[in-house]
Amino acid sequence: MAKALSVDLRERVIAAVASGVSGRQAALRFDVSASSVSRWRSKITREGEIAPKRQGGDRRSGRIEAHAKTILKAVDATPDITLAELQTMLKDAGISAGIGTIWRFFARRKITLKKRQRTPQNSDADR
Repeated sequence: MAKALSVDLRERVIAAVASGVSGRQAALRFDVSASSVSRWRSKITREGEIAPKRQGGDRRSGRIEAHAKTILKAVDATPDITLAELQTMLKDAGISAGIGTIWRFFARRKITLKKRQRTPQNSDADR
């Protein structure tokens, strides 16, 4: 994702438009797109400021977070549950979630589910 243009540049473009230059001329002069000038003008009219909004971030985790108690209860009941089994359990409960979504749910809580090694420890390890 591209980095947002600076507030200083935005202010200079808006000042040029306010002084009588057209939006397209200001766009050419400051090497920005005409649509950006238009958006900035409407943003300053609507919100009174020109600073860019924050970019990126997680905007959809609230969907799975709403079912946190159900997920954590299932993990407490079956500590060695796999993500696929958990996904199936959620699907049976009417909750749609991908394996990556469930993995990020646990990552946010710093919960790691490690499998116990099934083979016995080597007897030569003591020597």
